[in-house]
Amino acid sequence: MFGIGFPELIVIMIVALLVVGPAKLPELARSIGKALLEFRRMADEVKETINEEVIKEEEPKEETRKNELLSKKDTQTEGENKQHDTQHELHNEVLTEKEKSITHHLKG
Repeated sequence: MFGIGFPELIVIMIVALLVVGPAKLPELARSIGKALLEFRRMADEVKETINEEVIKEEEPKEETRKNELLSKKDTQTEGENKQHDTQHELHNEVLTEKEKSITHHLKG
């Protein structure tokens, strides 16, 4: 975990046993365990907070990208509609000219 091997861990336990004494050693181990657990919880909370902030920061950017894409799509659709309208008008003019031509031939 911290780069401590088994032999180093045994030396630390022996020193702790000599310094603290056999009666207080289980209590000390429990305290250290609780402290490590609390430290881990706090680290997880910090990670979670950072992730939430990153998500909050990215949401407006995603919304902006969506709006840009929708705007481009609307512009394309608008251009396609204008092109369709122009083609429709040309088609109507051709039909009108054909009708005039047929009417002129029928009268003549």
